[in-house]
Amino acid sequence: MSTTMISSEQNVRRKRLSRPVAFAAIAAIFIAFTAASSAPSPLYVVYQQLWGFSAVTLTVVFAVYVVGLVGALLVLGALSDHIGRRPVLAAAIALEVVALILFVSAGNVEVLLTARFLQGVATGAAMTTLGATLVDLNPPHAPGRAGLLNSIVPPSGLALGSLGAGALVQYAPGPTHLVWAILLAGMVLAGVLVLLLPETSAKRPGVVASLLPKLGVPARLRADLFALVPILVASWALGGLYMSLGPSVAVGVFGLGSHLIGGLVVSLLCGTGALTAFALRSYPTPRVLVIAGALLSIGTAVTLIGMEAGSVLTAAVGTVLAGIGFGASSLASFGTLALLAAPTERGELFAVALTISYVAFSVPAVIAGLAATTYGLRSTALIYGLVVVSLGGLALLAQRTRRP
Repeated sequence: MSTTMISSEQNVRRKRLSRPVAFAAIAAIFIAFTAASSAPSPLYVVYQQLWGFSAVTLTVVFAVYVVGLVGALLVLGALSDHIGRRPVLAAAIALEVVALILFVSAGNVEVLLTARFLQGVATGAAMTTLGATLVDLNPPHAPGRAGLLNSIVPPSGLALGSLGAGALVQYAPGPTHLVWAILLAGMVLAGVLVLLLPETSAKRPGVVASLLPKLGVPARLRADLFALVPILVASWALGGLYMSLGPSVAVGVFGLGSHLIGGLVVSLLCGTGALTAFALRSYPTPRVLVIAGALLSIGTAVTLIGMEAGSVLTAAVGTVLAGIGFGASSLASFGTLALLAAPTERGELFAVALTISYVAFSVPAVIAGLAATTYGLRSTALIYGLVVVSLGGLALLAQRTRRP
């Protein structure tokens, strides 16, 4: 009997993915989650036309996702450090599947709100665990690769999800169904991959305590994290502007009615960010942080000039410049944290950084969505953009102050 059990265990181990393949699989699952999270952006206008809800309701739909995501980051961010990466990933994928099924069948705002909230919880649970797993599986001969992927994958997924959804909504049948069906198939495949992954984090006590909402950072890492806060807030606040108001600005300010253009607005920022993170991967972190702060401010300012002048080309150039700053920020901040954190600290540290990022991503965007109904889309986007310009300058100042 014992011989049979030993043989069975050996067969299971043989079926596990090798570390290099597992590393690639985790990156692919990461892209799937972030793509699914940005897919609704081009669809919001469609839902609004179909069901006739107000801009305030649209803001609530955006907000419930963030509530679920930040809540999951706070409660579940360190869970994989205690029970292992695979169980948390499997649960996150299962919940994402439920959310996608609700998206496919949604016929009213209530179902849409429920789906978006569950998707937020699933994404929050998955992102910290995926980031930590990439670091766990990082090849010894390339110590910075996990940090690079943690920088590249989120903006890449956001770009792919938004652009792909925009293209499908514009040109494919079933605009409110096909996108979700494709993502659902991808998430089922992700579930199969998780079953084949090796476990990379040993179980340790403190599971219940880890569920208590907290933002704990080891004392030795606090100065490094605090120095990154201004650039995290600046870059993710800009991302929130594009994800929440970008497609609406394309329609309301520039008169561009194509759903593909609505998706392209987000993709131009995020896709440029992903390419930038890859291009600057060998640059010294202090220099990358300076590039991030400078181009976030300059790019956003140029975009605002384009809005005021009604020039699509100027706004697009500004978005590309801001996208370079967005990618540089992601590379420098998450790359730094990946190298600094010990294995038992990774889940919680990434949860803290992502919580800061998504609060910056969401709270200003929700306020802007509400303000747009009173003060108009153009005025709201202008003020929001000026705040981002100021935050980019503050990030530059923070890095200069920290330099020895």
